[in-house]
Amino acid sequence: MMFSEGWLDMARRIPSPNFDARPEGCVPTLIVLHAISLPPGCFGGDDIERLFTNTLDSRAHPFFAEIAGLRVSAHFLIRRDGDLIQFVSCEQRAWHAGVSFWQGRSRCNDFSIGIELEGCDEQGFEDAQYHRLDALLAALHAAYPVRSLAAHADVAPGRKTDPGPHFDWTRLKPLPGLALR
Repeated sequence: MMFSEGWLDMARRIPSPNFDARPEGCVPTLIVLHAISLPPGCFGGDDIERLFTNTLDSRAHPFFAEIAGLRVSAHFLIRRDGDLIQFVSCEQRAWHAGVSFWQGRSRCNDFSIGIELEGCDEQGFEDAQYHRLDALLAALHAAYPVRSLAAHADVAPGRKTDPGPHFDWTRLKPLPGLALR
């Protein structure tokens, strides 16, 4: 897998407007894993893409009214079948971690890459997702100086729980110099 201007050649590209520039001299050293399903607990469909592109119809589901106006994104989404979508160039700051803190630094969006897994706290993840995640982590590790991989729950404790208790960290292939959590 190769990157060009922060875009991965093997990912389907759906650009999100929800990003801005990283601070001067800031490079990604952290990867934050998330889980998302829209509506909650439901998989498939294009609601996640619509959320990240500000086109989600708040009338399409009662939960969507609660998140209307939310401006969020991630760099990547790995669907249940392993399909990989990229929303924001890795050279830019995606809006995924919110109020966050990691190893003495706040504002994790400044120095992280956000990966969403289509999933929820109540269910396990699919083999295809773990396989795609391993390949993506290896590509990111080769292209950027990432040193840590953390859960959203780790960088925003008490506020977030994802990727949740059913994410199996032991299934990830070790990468030299990349610390898990």
